[in-house]
Amino acid sequence: MSCGCLLAGLPGGLRKTGQLVFAPHCAGAHPEHIRKAEDGNIEYKLKLVNPSQYRFEHLVTQMKWRLQEGRGEAVYQIGVEDNGLLVGLSEEEMRASLKTLRRMAEKVGADITVLREREVDYDSDVPRKITEVLVRKVPDNQQFLDLRVAVLGNVDSGKSTLLGVLTQGELDNGRGRARLNLFRHLHEIQSGRTSSISFEILGFNSKGEVVNYSDSRTAEEICESSSKMITFIDLAGHHKYLKTTIFGLTSYCPDFAMLVVSANTGIAGTTREHLGLAMALKVPFFIVVSKVDLCSKATVERTVKQLERILKQPGCNKLPLLVNSDDDAVTAAQQFAQSPNITPIFTLSSVSGENLDLLKVFLNILPPLTNSKEQEELMQQLTEFQVDEIYTVPEVGTVVGGTLSSSGICREGENLVVGPTDDGKFLRLKVCSIQRNRSACRVLRAGQAATLALGPFDRSLLRKGMVMVSPEMNPTICSVFEAEIVLLFHATTFRKGFQVTVHVGNVRQTAIVEKIHGKDKLRTGEKAVVCFRFIKHPEYLKIGAKLLFREGVTKGIGHVTDLQAITTKENGLEESLGPGQLSF
Repeated sequence: MSCGCLLAGLPGGLRKTGQLVFAPHCAGAHPEHIRKAEDGNIEYKLKLVNPSQYRFEHLVTQMKWRLQEGRGEAVYQIGVEDNGLLVGLSEEEMRASLKTLRRMAEKVGADITVLREREVDYDSDVPRKITEVLVRKVPDNQQFLDLRVAVLGNVDSGKSTLLGVLTQGELDNGRGRARLNLFRHLHEIQSGRTSSISFEILGFNSKGEVVNYSDSRTAEEICESSSKMITFIDLAGHHKYLKTTIFGLTSYCPDFAMLVVSANTGIAGTTREHLGLAMALKVPFFIVVSKVDLCSKATVERTVKQLERILKQPGCNKLPLLVNSDDDAVTAAQQFAQSPNITPIFTLSSVSGENLDLLKVFLNILPPLTNSKEQEELMQQLTEFQVDEIYTVPEVGTVVGGTLSSSGICREGENLVVGPTDDGKFLRLKVCSIQRNRSACRVLRAGQAATLALGPFDRSLLRKGMVMVSPEMNPTICSVFEAEIVLLFHATTFRKGFQVTVHVGNVRQTAIVEKIHGKDKLRTGEKAVVCFRFIKHPEYLKIGAKLLFREGVTKGIGHVTDLQAITTKENGLEESLGPGQLSF
């Protein structure tokens, strides 16, 4: 009898046996199992055969709890004891257990999908097996589950083509037809290179089936038909658009990143840089090796080995997991969410469609990073909406796009203040209407991206990098701040007076180095607390915010440690809240 440890990242070296991942050191009731049994959205059940009414009600309550923990998704492993021991059930017992599970799901209004089955070795003449089931129910206060995935990779690695194939449902013709619908500018169509940030959606219904534009659906119909939405943030691969790519990663707060590597060129151009950005911003990433139809098997293997070598280096310290089957994709999704060290690698083709379904299985099962309790705590805080895009829409007026960064909720008709302006003021405005993924929405929750219509508010008063907050927040702004930084690369020495472009969330502005504490200069790889001053206008920053800075080949990362805040009287908040400053 063997003990199956379904958790990733445990010491002792993981080895795969059959369909599940085992840790050879595990011997029964591992404390990690017991902790997982109490928390999270994974439930171990030995069997669910003909429960009494009281027991059934208890099981339904338990399912509601698991769905709440997984923000609408739960995984049931039938035939597994509470301590993680793989026992298995006979064919008849498994059939009865799945029937009970369906009844439970119907009671809470959820759908179930069998993810995988496997036979286990047990001291019995009768074949015994384990079944893993995905239970999905959209929370009552949400339209659908939502995950944001940033798409990174070198120029010409096939990022936009892959997204075109996933979202349009048609394979590419080998000459870039699939990506044409994603481009926003004429020069992008002519050059075939993405220069701006675009958003594409891929839906999954409650049974795990793909919902995309293939049936001539509109974005609104995809949202209505889907219980889970993946929003892809298509970023630029070319080095000259690096600032756009950094802005997309810092301001849109992606849950995950997908690094696309061309099988025929391997790790080239900006691939290492994009990998470093994801690592620096602590965005969990998985890798897709594209264009396998252009290469021999040996070339693909060489690219995968090259990636594995880089991922295992001390700087990355990741555990690569090559996905070759549906079963691997299920394992990868669960391990990836539980352990930040696991990095799934997919090898696929957008032309032949090879292994494309494995990526869809992975995205369907991929769970959110925060549970419902953490989400509720964030929603109790005051509203803070980052302004990333500004538009003027006929008959609607000024519209801003962005993310309700990490706290609060935003309702239709709510009064907020926006700023800081060039002279450091905050102006009052009213949210007239909200849209998410091109469909109307009444309430926006922490972590969600949307566009807000502001009616006749003067667009010229707005700029990217502003923030919309609750008037009660009394927001602090600063021109001078300190950050603890690591200088990743600089050709000579980094000194006082040096100018760099600083990225903090949706803020992007040139800053000058005022002082390096305890040192006169910095060289590559050194760490220090540095005082920066924005050269143009004050910004809204928070202590602890992640920071990236660059200038040419100079690059560094760090976090904000101190702010020299401009007081309320100085920044004109009181005046801006007066009747003379109303802009609607």
